[in-house]
Amino acid sequence: MILEIARTLSFFLSILCLYPVVLSAFFVPGSRWEDRLVMALAKVALAGCICFFSGILFLQPWRVDLKPGAHLLAMLPVRIYLWTILGVAVLFVLSWYLDDTLVPWLWRNQP
Repeated sequence: MILEIARTLSFFLSILCLYPVVLSAFFVPGSRWEDRLVMALAKVALAGCICFFSGILFLQPWRVDLKPGAHLLAMLPVRIYLWTILGVAVLFVLSWYLDDTLVPWLWRNQP
């Protein structure tokens, strides 16, 4: 009973800790990309700790519904963390590239 409540709370906490990662990567007005990257990496590390702890709670050896070869990376909180980090990384690099190449070209052609 307590383990199920702990799993549920840790799962929701792992989802909530990914929200500031996205906010610090994209929605900090007036800051440089390098500063955003440093803050996002610090929050990624914290979110990783929380998500992997939640994955450990999901991967308990006394659970009967797990397959014998189940790994930590196959648990739902860890998968959500990895997919979120992959998506944020791709969008961050793409937005950084577009900011360096496209925005100066747009500002140069304004009247």
